[in-house]
Amino acid sequence: MSKEGNNSIDRKLRYAIIGFVVLLAVAIALLIVVARTEEANKGSERFIRLSGQTGFSCEYAEAQKLYAFGDGVLKVTKERVAYLTLSGNEVFSATVSYNNPQCYINGRNCVVFDSDGYGFVVMNTDKVLYDKPTENKIQSAILSDSGLCAVITESMDAYGEVILYNTDGSQISRWSSYNSGYPICGAFSENEDYFALTTLNTTGAVYHAYVRLFSLIYEDDSITTQDYAVFSVDDTTILSYVDYIGSKFFAYSSDRIFTIQNDQLIPMGESFGTINYVRIVDDVMFIVYANGVNQLNQLKILSSNGTVVYDSEIGSDVNAIASNDDLYAISVDDRILVFDSEGRVRSDISVDEDIIRIGFTDNNRLVVVSTGGVHTVDY
Repeated sequence: MSKEGNNSIDRKLRYAIIGFVVLLAVAIALLIVVARTEEANKGSERFIRLSGQTGFSCEYAEAQKLYAFGDGVLKVTKERVAYLTLSGNEVFSATVSYNNPQCYINGRNCVVFDSDGYGFVVMNTDKVLYDKPTENKIQSAILSDSGLCAVITESMDAYGEVILYNTDGSQISRWSSYNSGYPICGAFSENEDYFALTTLNTTGAVYHAYVRLFSLIYEDDSITTQDYAVFSVDDTTILSYVDYIGSKFFAYSSDRIFTIQNDQLIPMGESFGTINYVRIVDDVMFIVYANGVNQLNQLKILSSNGTVVYDSEIGSDVNAIASNDDLYAISVDDRILVFDSEGRVRSDISVDEDIIRIGFTDNNRLVVVSTGGVHTVDY
């Protein structure tokens, strides 16, 4: 073979080797990028034995009375409501006499009320703020971020009443529903300029859902309310949950999200199978839903304009949900998933006990109430 022929073969071989090396480098780079992306999406996957974490042990019946609250837990019984440290020591308590105590927590404030009873108590993580009786049976109660309280009760001469209280327990307003139907649920706007209430009128052949908006007027040291707007949904929809993103209002039925546009309450986006849980965190909606009976729960994260940030199956049985200003945590099956508002999984934790409730503390930890007691978990 001639020298020129050998040189030609050598050049082709060198080009082939160089091409292979380049392709190999590109493949390795792509693998690194994919691995990093998957790691960012999956978060930190780990297994934790809850009995080995700090906290305290208790029986299952006792654990059912405990709620993650502040940097400790709230113990709610028919006779007492007590704030405990994560070591189980009592900080303070209130004596009550409730048949069916229920608890609503918003940040470092909480209201405990006697469902179908006649009393409620409001406290924060420092002290009991006030304890109030009601004239009529309580259906539900909620708190704003600053501690304003709304209590929905039955009524002797109307479908129901909604009473608003300021942070010291003074009554702000009392509204009776004579024409709009039964009060269902309420929410304060983020800046607490508005209070929204959903009602359900069942007197006609077809029931109708309404949304009533009340404006809160702050003058000197007092707060008053006045009617602001009324919206209705013409089909047989029950609006079972409402909330705000900033000043933008959202209402949720079993399968749709509604918002106000051009002075009308209209559905937003596509329908869901069945909406099971809703939380709003850092201006996005975390919606747990299922596409049918016996289907896995899915988590969809939506921006206020309906853009999908995240949508994926998460598991069969949802045990508990918690959120703070920036993060969302959900206990499903034997896992705890922690998300940020951009849809990234911050933590994916497997545990060895059934979880009853969870909550965020102020120092990057989760309070986990399980069948075996109270534990703290870093995320």
